[in-house]
Amino acid sequence: MTEGMREQHHDGQLRRLWEEHRRARFPPGFRGVDVEGVDLVMLDADVAGVVHRELDGGLDDQGLAVLWWCIAGLDKVLPLIDDEYCASYYGRLRTLARLTAARHLPAAS
Repeated sequence: MTEGMREQHHDGQLRRLWEEHRRARFPPGFRGVDVEGVDLVMLDADVAGVVHRELDGGLDDQGLAVLWWCIAGLDKVLPLIDDEYCASYYGRLRTLARLTAARHLPAAS
């Protein structure tokens, strides 16, 4: 697969998952909940913001910093969420964040 084809596949995957996430409802009972000092609503909003900005033209250095902060937060809280729907919701967010981050890593040769 050429680099251009790989980018198109990656972009399509990110867009499909983003649309799926946009249709999902926020996990009931988790508004205002902090896990290990991470506000779940803010984490959701921050990931949504960086993914939207990435799809709308790309991230600047500040956006990338927020993205890496989000990934660290997701990696911290996800193992601690014991609600199946909430874990799935935040697992999808983590996948979105990682797909976005992968677009900014150098391609392996």
